[in-house]
Amino acid sequence: MSLQEQLDALPGVTAQSRRDPATRGFVFNHTMLRVKDPQRSLDFYTRVLGFTLVRKRDFPDAQFSLYFLALVDDPAQIPADEPARGEWLLGRPGVLELTHNHGTENDPAFAYHHGNSEPRGFGHICVSVPDVEAACARFEQLGVPFQKRLSDGRMKDIAFIKDPDGYWVEILQPTARV
Repeated sequence: MSLQEQLDALPGVTAQSRRDPATRGFVFNHTMLRVKDPQRSLDFYTRVLGFTLVRKRDFPDAQFSLYFLALVDDPAQIPADEPARGEWLLGRPGVLELTHNHGTENDPAFAYHHGNSEPRGFGHICVSVPDVEAACARFEQLGVPFQKRLSDGRMKDIAFIKDPDGYWVEILQPTARV
């Protein structure tokens, strides 16, 4: 039995060959994280991890803002105008949406639950890098907090860093064992 056949045989899994044709073309587009201070979070995701801010939407009446980021090798591929920019963004996989509820940045006691302490829930996002050791050395230089360094534990080929809100970001390279 092939690996795919083994995976397709797991309880609850619909085999790719039996996938409903109505789901063809579906794209896992984005995940959303709530952030306390957009300036700190945007700095982390753009400067430290290399994301590009593609779109910002403000909702002053509801007192929140949305920031959409993507890893983009060539920013020239991003359409300059709406609605083309929004359509381009909605068709991309792996977009990160940061949601800022206005005023949270002014409350020193306020913090979002990152999901990795009780009660556990959300775990982490992941960024693949071409060289995990070089990436981690750069993160060290930049003073990024680590949850798990490459040298920690049994899994020596993955690391976890923390964003300004304490969310874990797994760092690995595609050739690493996962």
